[in-house]
This record gives sequence, C-alpha cells and structure tokens, in this order.
Amino acid sequence: MKRKPIIIIVLVVFLITAVSLFFLNKEKVMEKFGTTSGYAATEAPAEPCNCETSWFPHEQTPAPAEGDGSPFDTSSTTNCIFHQWSWQKFLWLTKPLASGNPLFLDSLNVVTPEMAPVSPQLGLKLVLSSINQAGPEGVLVSNPKVIPGKTAGDTVFYSIHVNKTLMDKAIIAASEINGGKLPYSNLETFPVGSLELKVSWISADAIPKAKLADYFVTKAAVQNKNGQYTAKSVALLGMHVVGVVKNHPEFIWATFEHKDMAPVYDWKNNAVNSAAEMLFYESGKTSGLQGIKWDKTTKKPLTPNKAFVLYEYGVPKVLGTNAYMATSQSEPVNFDNIDNINKCVASKLKDVFKNYFYNGSIWLDTDGLSPAQQANIIVKNKISSVLPDSLARGSSNLANITMETYTQTFKSDVHDIAAANLVNCFTCHQSQNFDTTRGIGKSPLYLSHVFESYLYTTKPKVETSKNANLKTKRIDETKALKLKQFEELFVPQNK
Repeated sequence: MKRKPIIIIVLVVFLITAVSLFFLNKEKVMEKFGTTSGYAATEAPAEPCNCETSWFPHEQTPAPAEGDGSPFDTSSTTNCIFHQWSWQKFLWLTKPLASGNPLFLDSLNVVTPEMAPVSPQLGLKLVLSSINQAGPEGVLVSNPKVIPGKTAGDTVFYSIHVNKTLMDKAIIAASEINGGKLPYSNLETFPVGSLELKVSWISADAIPKAKLADYFVTKAAVQNKNGQYTAKSVALLGMHVVGVVKNHPEFIWATFEHKDMAPVYDWKNNAVNSAAEMLFYESGKTSGLQGIKWDKTTKKPLTPNKAFVLYEYGVPKVLGTNAYMATSQSEPVNFDNIDNINKCVASKLKDVFKNYFYNGSIWLDTDGLSPAQQANIIVKNKISSVLPDSLARGSSNLANITMETYTQTFKSDVHDIAAANLVNCFTCHQSQNFDTTRGIGKSPLYLSHVFESYLYTTKPKVETSKNANLKTKRIDETKALKLKQFEELFVPQNK
C-alpha cells in the first residue's frame, strides 16, 4: 500500500475520534449544567463588564445615551450595556449640584403614589409620609441593637420621583383613556427617557454615629402618626432606577442599596448568619423565611429584626449548592458582570456614594423586534417568567432589601422555591391594570403603578373642588384594588 492512502486513513480516524470525544464531553457538560439537573447553562463573556472613565469624577457624570445612536440602538444587545446604563444613570442622578443636593432631589418631581405633586413642607422639598411596601403593605423597622442602649427601631420611609418626560406622557394618556379617545386596552408606551425613582430613607438616628458619614444624609419633612411634619435628618438607604431606553418600552428596572444593611442567605448551608449587629438584622444565625415574611394580622414580620437578602444580586441559586439555578438568563455571566462593574465603580468613586452598590436589574429580550412587536410581547406574554426560553433577562429574582423585604418570595419554605415561582419586578409590574371595573385592560403603560393609580384617580370629576372627598375615596380605592390584584395573582403561588 502506498504511503499517501495510509496517511489519509490515519487522518480520518483521528478526526472521527476527535469529533466523538467532543460530543461525549459536550454531553457530560450538559448533564452537569443543563436544565435537567437544575443548573444553568453558562456562556463566557467576551470581556469584563467595566465602568467608563467618562463617568468620573462624580461631579461631572453625564447622562447615559438612551435613544438613537445609543448602545440600545441595535438588533443585538449584550448583557453588559444594561448594567452600564444602570450604574451611569444612578451616578448621574446622584451627582452633586451647586446647591449641595444630588441631581434627583433638585431636578425631578416628588409625587405621591397617584402621581399628584407633593407640596413642600417646612420649606423642604423632600416630604416623607409613605411607610408601606407594595403587596401586603409590610413596614420595615430597623434593628435597635445596632446602636447600644437603643430600645426601639426606626421606620423606613419612601419617596417617589418622576421626570417631566414620563409625567407629560402619563397626563396625555390618562386624559385620552378617560375621555374614550384611547381604548382601555392599548399598545401605547412611554417614550425614551421616561424615568421613575423610588427611594428609601430612614432617620439618621437609626444609624450608629461612627457609620453615619458613610450614608448620604439630607433634611426632610417627615410625617408623624398624627399627620404633622417634623424636620429631620434622614439617610438614603436604597433606590429603584426605572427608565425607558430605545427598544425597551418595558423599562430597565435597576436597584441600588447601601452596603452592609443585611446579610445574604447562604444557600449552600441553608442558613443566614451575621456576627455583628446590622441595620435590619440582629446578630446570630437563622434559617428559613420567617424574617422576610409579613403577618397581615399582627402587622409585623414573622420574626422581627431578621431581614435578609434572599439572593445576592438577585441571582438565584440551588439549595445545598453554590450552583446557579437554570433560568432564562445565563449565569455566571450576569452575576460576574454586576460584580465586576461594582468593583470598577467603587475603585473610582471618592464621595459618599462609594458606599452604595448596584444590586442588579431586569429587562426583556427585545432584540430584532420592531416597536409594535415590543409592545405586543409586553401585553401577550408572562413577562415575569424566568423559565428557560422566556423573555426576561438580568437578575431573575431582583429585589431591594428596603423596598421588597417581604415579597422576595411568595413561598413559605426555601425548599419550595424554584425557577417557576421566582419573584422579580415584573411579577407585580405587569401589563394588566388593577381597575377591572372597566373590564380587563392591558397596556405597556400599566407597568407603571404610578400611572395606573393616576389614571384611576383622574376619572371624570375627581379633580373638582366639590369632589375633594371623592378624590380621597378614590385614592383609598386604588390601595384596595392593588392589594386585591396582588392577592388574586400572587398569593396562590405560596400554596
């Protein structure tokens, strides 16, 4: 036999062997990381997700590009650009102005949950009267033991801020819906640049004096139980940054928190532990979910002063392991991107906001879709689903310890939490409006609770002076209807 045919035969055998080994190895990898085992498939990021030098110094942070020509003006996005938008938007909103205030306090409108303007009190623009969280209306109180000798904790308050772009659209859309010009079910969306913030605050008295310099502190008019206002120094705890960018009418839902307020649940060891007293967690070890479950009868958490973060960066893990749960978002790419950009920003920030961190964001995969298709998927899909092949991207169980303390999960046992019942912003912020007295209505506009409450309270004749009592009644009705919707749609998941 000639040498050439022998060489060819050897090469063919080699190639067959190599291909066989490849697929055998691939099968083993899928057995380990595939959906059948409960582990998420992984993908390698092209490069680390970093902050940009143009964001610093903080006093000069520019607003992120969001429209034409922005990173979102494409048919193929990356995970990293959403995290970069989130951090840059937060830095822009918190950059100090000549007044001494961060931009969001001076430049955005402070509104009620029904989008009514909040009038200044005691000469202060920041007015705090809301203490109830969404859903079961839980109230978060600080751990008094964080300050030696203190016997009672302080209550967390919330403020809502919106920009003119969102407010203008909300006013027009509500007028058209209430006037019959626009159907109750519609595909209207908020324009690019629309922005909502929800911010959590606590009295500076709740923070140990040695640590108070690590918080952004400002003056606010705080309402007491008698309805009177008192000027107090308050510390910023957390912030939801919710904004519309091109090709994402569902909003990007990002959240930020002050570091070291509560420990993270250890899923490998099925426990949570802290050797030190923390702002919302007494020192010691506990397990189970009682620290983050609200009792509607007693109006207290099942276990007081034991609030904790269910999942770091909102990225779910499998109980008894450090493996990531299989969802529609590949991991650890998303987790690593959040962690990397947090470290990048922390290394460059010099002011008080270096003590705050980005806890993740969530959005939808709209790559390659037209604006009409983007609106359609919002109203026709269960956008909160994070099962493999669903639309949600980012942190699958996103929550803020100060704002969704008691709705981080609807399950009562950690063993029952699975990809099918994970909780995130889209669980409550959905396209179906709570006001079913008009029939079932769906619209991308209803993702904003501020808008849907404004729509309800601005029904004809509500705004006239002779109907002042009716307006108050409608505000109370919005709260009842929201709670009814929450219980009908989400509480059954706990059974």
